[in-house]
Amino acid sequence: GLESAPVEEHFFFFSSRRRHTRSSLVSWARRCVQETGYQRRVHGDYQFNRMPHSYGVRARTRSLFAKPFRRHGQDPISRMLVNYHIGDYADIIVDGSKHLGMPHKFYYGKTGRIFDISKRAVGIVINKRVRNKVLPKRLHVRIEHLQKSKCRSEFLNRIKENDKKKAIAKKDNKKVSTKRKPVEPIEGHFVELGKTKVEFINPKPYTYLYQPHTNIKTYQ
Repeated sequence: GLESAPVEEHFFFFSSRRRHTRSSLVSWARRCVQETGYQRRVHGDYQFNRMPHSYGVRARTRSLFAKPFRRHGQDPISRMLVNYHIGDYADIIVDGSKHLGMPHKFYYGKTGRIFDISKRAVGIVINKRVRNKVLPKRLHVRIEHLQKSKCRSEFLNRIKENDKKKAIAKKDNKKVSTKRKPVEPIEGHFVELGKTKVEFINPKPYTYLYQPHTNIKTYQ
């Protein structure tokens, strides 16, 4: 009669965690990328290369230029009606949906001073550190990628408050100090024991962290 041939069965296990097995889904995807790469000829032999590195202008800006949650779509017209003046401070916040007049990704979140105003863009000076030097970079950015900075709002408010204090002191013929002072320690005072309680801060005595149970039944 015919003899039955042995049957071999192979099982493949794919895991999302790399530490369980070497043939995980991540490493399997990497091998597929390597195998599907382009070929190049080296000394008469064809070799597969990995995917080339990307150093483009917008490289690694997937989350940087993305709009926040529920902020997609057309921008409000109030953003276009902001008045910029020479000498004002502005922040560069790139709008990923507007490709014209977009600055480089390095300047995202930087604050500079306006030195020129054109029809659709604004000239802004930003200090860039290059090794041991700080270079003033002048670039023109469209107003879609700008917003007014609040870096001097606290300073300007303090000037207004100081002017009010000086005007009041001038009427009363008094002198007032408008300098900022650090928080001083609490002044010396007496404590009445009848109104408060005295708390002693002492270290606790040593206690056993593990206390074995005495009433444990053993089964034989």
